[in-house]
Amino acid sequence: MSQPTERNRLDGEASPYLQQHADNPVNWQPWGEEAFERAREHDVPVFVSIGYSSCHWCHVMAEESFEDESVAAVLNEEFVPVKVDREERPDVDSTFMTVSQLVTGGGGWPLSAWCTPDGEPFYVGTYFPPEPRRNQPGFRDLCERIADSWADPEQREEMKRRADQWATSARDELESVPEPAVSGDDGDAGAPGADLLNEAAAAAIRGYDDEYGGFGSGGAKFPMPGRIDVLLRAYAQTGRDAALTAATGTLDGMARGGMYDQIGGGFHRYAVDRQWTVPHFEKMLYDNAELPLAYLDGYRLTGDASYARVASETLGFLDRELRHEDGGFFSTLDARSRPPESRRGDAGSEGGDGGDHDDVEGAFYVWTPGEVDAVLDEPAAALAKDRYGIESGGNFERGTTVPTLAMSVSALADEHDLSPEGVREALTAARVALFEARDSRPRPARDEKVLAAWNGRAISAFAAAGRVLGGPYAEIATEALAFCRERLYDEETGDLARRWLDGDVRGPGYLDDHAFLARGALDTYSATGDPEALGFALDLAATVVDDFYDADDGTIYFTRDPDVAADDDDTLFARPQEFTDRSTPSSLGVAAETLAALDGFRTDREFADVAERVVTTHADRIRASPLEHVSLVRAADRVASGGVEVTVAADAVPDAWREALGERYLPGALVAPRPPTEDGLAAWLDRLGMDDAPPIWAARDAVDGEPTAYVCEGRTCSPPETDLDAALEWLAERRE
Repeated sequence: MSQPTERNRLDGEASPYLQQHADNPVNWQPWGEEAFERAREHDVPVFVSIGYSSCHWCHVMAEESFEDESVAAVLNEEFVPVKVDREERPDVDSTFMTVSQLVTGGGGWPLSAWCTPDGEPFYVGTYFPPEPRRNQPGFRDLCERIADSWADPEQREEMKRRADQWATSARDELESVPEPAVSGDDGDAGAPGADLLNEAAAAAIRGYDDEYGGFGSGGAKFPMPGRIDVLLRAYAQTGRDAALTAATGTLDGMARGGMYDQIGGGFHRYAVDRQWTVPHFEKMLYDNAELPLAYLDGYRLTGDASYARVASETLGFLDRELRHEDGGFFSTLDARSRPPESRRGDAGSEGGDGGDHDDVEGAFYVWTPGEVDAVLDEPAAALAKDRYGIESGGNFERGTTVPTLAMSVSALADEHDLSPEGVREALTAARVALFEARDSRPRPARDEKVLAAWNGRAISAFAAAGRVLGGPYAEIATEALAFCRERLYDEETGDLARRWLDGDVRGPGYLDDHAFLARGALDTYSATGDPEALGFALDLAATVVDDFYDADDGTIYFTRDPDVAADDDDTLFARPQEFTDRSTPSSLGVAAETLAALDGFRTDREFADVAERVVTTHADRIRASPLEHVSLVRAADRVASGGVEVTVAADAVPDAWREALGERYLPGALVAPRPPTEDGLAAWLDRLGMDDAPPIWAARDAVDGEPTAYVCEGRTCSPPETDLDAALEWLAERRE
C-alpha cells in the first residue's frame, strides 16, 4: 500500500510555526479537507499536532520526535500527519483543546490528537517524550500501538465509538445554548446583574496567594488580568480591603519577579514557580496588551506610580520590539536563542551551555555575575547584582540568573552606605548599560504574524495609556488601527481577515478578531475623538451581529454562520463558543460588552438587545462560576447598569479634562467626544452614514460655546456642565 501522503507540504505555508516544520521528514499536511480526504482514501487515522512558533515544548517535541527519521516513517506510513498553527486557527485549537480538557482534565501545547478520517479524536495528549518517561508512553511506541489497534477491526470499532462519544461531549460543551431564562417569581431568572462582580471578586480572594500574590499556591503562576480587574472594581464599589490587597499583591508580585523583564520591560508568558521567579520566556503580544490595562487601572485607583511605570515600560517593549514600522504589532518573541559568547563552549564553567550553536531557553534574558562585571564598574556592578539577585550559582539553569527585584532601594542604600537618591541614579544608569549590552546578544526569533484579534487588544492598551499617561500612546493606537484596517479589512465587502504576514493575508476572521478590533477601534475613538475609528467599530460590531450571532440560539458563536460563510472550514465537528477567559479574554464576553457600549451610537437598540440576549442565555453558566467568566460578568454588568458615559461637546477635549478623566478610576467608562454644534455634528453623522443623532450625542451641544460635559450612569444624566469637576461630582453624589 502506498503512503497516504507523498511529501511535506508546509513549504507552501506562510505561518512561521508551519515553516519551522517544513523541513521535517514527517509528511506534514496543512489543516483542510484535502488532508482528511487522503485519510479516507487510504483508510488511516489523522494525527493532528497543534502549537505555535514560540512554544518551548513544541520545539522540544520537534527536535526529539518530528526530526527523527524512524518516527517520521511511522507517521508517514500509518497516518496523515497534520500541523496546525493555533494562532491562525483558534477554532481548531479550541475544539481539540476542549476534548483534551474533558478527557484528561488538562491541556497545553503541543496538543497531540489522533483522529478518525472524519476528524473526530479518539486519543489526545500534549507533549510526548521519545521514550517512556514518568508514566508517559514514548511517542513512536504510542504511534505504533495506535496504528496496530486501527488495523484490528474490533479495536477500530471501539476507537470510533470513543471518538463519537468525545465529539458529542465536546459539541455539548462548545455549542451549549440553554433556553434563555424568563423573568418571573424566581429572583435568579433573567439576565444576571452587577452583583456578579462582587461574587467573582470573592472567589478570587479565596484563591489569592497572600504570601507571593497571584492565584493558587501550588506551582506555576499565570497572569490573570481579568481577576485583577474584578478585584479593583469590587474594591471601588464596596471598599472591601481584601479585594484591593489581592489585586495590588498580585500586581506587585508579578512586577517584582522574573516573569517581568526587569532589564527591558514587558512580561514573559508565565512563571513556573509560585514565587514568580522563573518564567517560560516567550513574550506574547496578548499578555503585553492585557497586563498594562491592569497596571493602568491599579495606578488610577491607588496612585502608585510604580504601576504606571510597569505599564509604560511594557508598552515601550511592544513599540520597540513587536511593532511593524507601519504600525501593526507582531505576535510573539521566542523563548529560545543562541547563548552569548560569554556562555559558549565550556559546559563545566559558570554558565556554560555546552552547545555553541544550540538555542537555549532564556539565553537572551539571563545573566551571570561575570557578565554584569564585564558591563559595569564598581560600585554600580555590586548594586545591580544585589538589586537583581544575580549571584554565583544563579536561580536558573547553567548557573545563570533570571533578574528579579531582590533588594529594595532602601535596603541597598543601607547595605552600600549610599543615599536612596544615589542608589536610584546608579541603578537607572546600570539598567541602561545592561540593556544596551544585552541588545548585542543573539536575539530570539520573532513571529511576524499580525493578528487582528491580538492587535485589537494592543490598540485598546495604547488607547488607555493615551488617556491615563498622555504622550504618544494614542497616536500609536491610531497607527495600529490604520494598519489593520488597510491590510486586513476589505472596505467594499466588509470582510475582516485573521492575519497579515509580509503581504500574505489569511482569513476569514473569527469572533475574537471582530470583537477585539471593534473594542480597540471604540477605545481609539474615545481617546482621540476620531469619528472614523468609531465608524470602523460600528461596522465590525454590525458584522458580529450579522455573521456570528444566532437569534434562535441567543448566542454569538466563535465562527461565522455557515449560511453566510461558504468559504469557512466545514471539517470541524463542532461550532465553538468561547465562554471563559483564558490567555485572552472570552471573545463572547468582549463581543457582548462592546455591543452594549456601542448601543448608544445606534437608534434602534439592536446592539443592546443582542447583548442582553447573550448574557441572559448564558445566565446560569455565568452565575455558577463568575470567576471563570469574567468577560461575560463585565458584559452582564454593562447590560444591567448601562455603564458610565461621558459625552464631551467641544472642538477638542481640553487637556485639563483629559488629565482629569485619565486620573479618575471609572472602570468601563466610555468617553464620547462630539462636535460642539449641531452643524458640526451633522457633518459627523454624514461621514458615519447616520440619519439621526444617536442617543449618546443627541441634544448634547456645547453651552455658550464652551466645552461641555454630560455624565450619565444607568441611563440618567447630569445637567450640562462647563466644569468637568461638577459633572464628576454629580456622579460621585449619585453613588453615595
